[in-house]
This record gives sequence, structure tokens and C-alpha cells, in this order.
Amino acid sequence: MSQATPRKHTPAQLAAGTPVLPVLIITAIVVVDLLGGAAMTWLPMLAAAPALATTTCGPRGVLCVGLLATVLGTTLGLRDGAPGHDLAVVLAALGAVTLASGLASALRGRRERVLAAVRSVAEAAQHALLKPVPARVGPFQVAVRYSAAAAEARIGGDLYALVSTPYGVRLIVGDVRGKGLPAVGTAALVLGVFREAAYDEPDLLDVVDRIERSLARNLGSDDFVTAVVAGHPRPGSLELVNCGHAPPLLVRDGEVRTVETPRPAPPLGLRALTAETPTLQVLPFVDGDQLLLYTDGVTEARDHGRAFYSLADGLARHLTDDPARTLGALHEDLLAHVGGRLHDDAALLMLRKPTAQDVVTGVVRGSAPRSARPRSRAVPGLSGDGRATSRTA
Repeated sequence: MSQATPRKHTPAQLAAGTPVLPVLIITAIVVVDLLGGAAMTWLPMLAAAPALATTTCGPRGVLCVGLLATVLGTTLGLRDGAPGHDLAVVLAALGAVTLASGLASALRGRRERVLAAVRSVAEAAQHALLKPVPARVGPFQVAVRYSAAAAEARIGGDLYALVSTPYGVRLIVGDVRGKGLPAVGTAALVLGVFREAAYDEPDLLDVVDRIERSLARNLGSDDFVTAVVAGHPRPGSLELVNCGHAPPLLVRDGEVRTVETPRPAPPLGLRALTAETPTLQVLPFVDGDQLLLYTDGVTEARDHGRAFYSLADGLARHLTDDPARTLGALHEDLLAHVGGRLHDDAALLMLRKPTAQDVVTGVVRGSAPRSARPRSRAVPGLSGDGRATSRTA
């Protein structure tokens, strides 16, 4: 289950609200004036202090900086014998800048409070859409990891859901074209239809058809959703329907394999533009197997050299028998690859079928890493005992 990472305060955040730079500027001007005795040459520069204080301080802090600059400016002007008219003009300008900066600081604080409230609502909406997934659903160990592109972007178009139905465990991972509130509205529509249809429709292709019909009625001509819909109708197999989404990764016997669809299908919402229909794949899924579904924010993440992140290699390096630990390590590896900040939303959902030994010993969480390092070769498609069969709608 996804867990929020504790927020760490940087030195810049801790210094926010402290007028360090404005005070340093005032100090420098005072020292220069005392050493040089330059009368009115440097005193007008004192107005820079309250102006800079606007960026970090509230109105009270700005006024305090302005008052300090005014007192020191008056003292230095009288000490240096500055003409009364010139000194009065400088102090009047300093007072005007201080008042304007205080007003600007008050407006900035008000906008920040409004923005914080909007972000809080957006985060609540995201959590309502992407409901927490338990660590165990049906016969599977499950883990989910969702990362927004930045701390300011708490809401996006990536979606996932996993439900236990009369027809077995069913899940969806998808990516809505676009960002912001329109993408969230589309994601809410897809998830709502999926959760309802997953309980009502015995056939997984009918679930996908329900989503397609709903999107066709509600989306614009340029909007669409890529998605993988999966189901576990019976022991030993998984059903997959891939609608223009990135292919899942299957882990079997320590080897990472790419589950390619035998016939590509268009994204949800675009079926009317093509004669292609989704294909149902039946994938053997036995004890110890793991399946990773993800969005393109993972595979399209680039480092400073513009190289894409290799998810198959990363999964092979960090694979364990605990999906939560695996996804945690993958997430850290992904952030290290991009330099600490993602530029697109990224979602990861992993299933694992526990082995009989896991069930007997009760070891289904917190497993140690595999003793043998998994092979990192990604094998497109499946063959031999892992061959998938397909059926068209």
C-alpha cells in the first residue's frame, strides 16, 4: 500500500520569514556610510531592504525592516550633515516603498493561503479517486506507488483501482490524456464506470466495452485514456485487455518478461476511429509470479543526459518477494535517475501470487531479497509454459 513520504524542511524553507538578506543590506549600507562618510550617496539604497523583505516576510516583518531602515537612515543623514530637504525626500521615498511592500506582502500571503486551500482540496479529491489498496486482495499480495510530478501538482490523470468481485479480483491502471481538473474528471469517470462494471459484467471484455461507451458519450474528439484492465477469474491465470497502454511486466522464475499484446487496440475513447477491437489475453499466473503495471511517467522519465529510465532493468535489480519493498526501491531508483524530481505523474501497481511455502509459513510481507539475483533481460512476449492465449471481442 502506498505511503506518504515525510516532508523534510530545507534550510531555505527554515529561513523563510526571516529578513536575513534585507538586514544584511542595511548593515552593509551603514558600514559603507560610516567608513566613507558619503552623506546622501548610499542612503537611497536603504529602500531595497523593505522591497526584498516582501519576498520572505509578512506585513509585520516588512514594516519592521522599513522602520529599521528609516531610523538608521535618519541617524546617518543627520550625522553626515545631509541637507534637510534631500534627507526628507529620501525618507519619504523609503516610507512609501515600505508601505507598498507591506501591502504586497499581505496580498502575497492571502494568495498563498488560498492556494494552500486549493491544493488541500485537490489532494483530498485525488485520495477519494485513488482509494488506498490493501496489502492483500484475494489471493494476491498487492502494492501501489503513486508519485505526482511535483509537490505543487497533487492531482493528475494517472488512475488505478483494484476490486474484489464475484468474478474474481479485477484491476485497472490507466493514463488520461492531459492534466489538471479536466484529466481528473475523466479519471473519475473511468474509475466510476470500472468499479460498477467490474461487479456487473462476467466477461472482462464487456467491462472494457462499458468504459468505452461511457467515454464515447462524454469525451471530446481529442481526448482518450490508455489503460490495461486485468482480471483473475480462476486460479492459475490472469486475463488482460490492453487498450493502447504500456505493456505489463511479468516476473517468472527470476526473469522479467514484457507481456506484449498480440494485436494492438486503440486507447479508450478512440474505438470509433478504427475498426480494431480489444483482445483478451489469458496469461498463466502461478505461485511466485509477479505482474507490474505502470504508466508512461515511469518509462518516459529521463536523466540529465536525456536517457530514458529502463523499468525492466530496474525491476530486475530491486526485485523481492514483497511487492511493497520492490516498488519502494523502484521509486527511489526512479527519483535518482531523474535527479530527484519527476516531470510527469507516475503510477506503479504490482501483484504477486504467494507460493505454498509463503502461505504455510505466513511470510507474505517483509520478505528478504531473493538470494539469487534476478536476470535483467526483458523478454518480449511469452513462450513455452508462459505462452498467452487471446480472444477478440
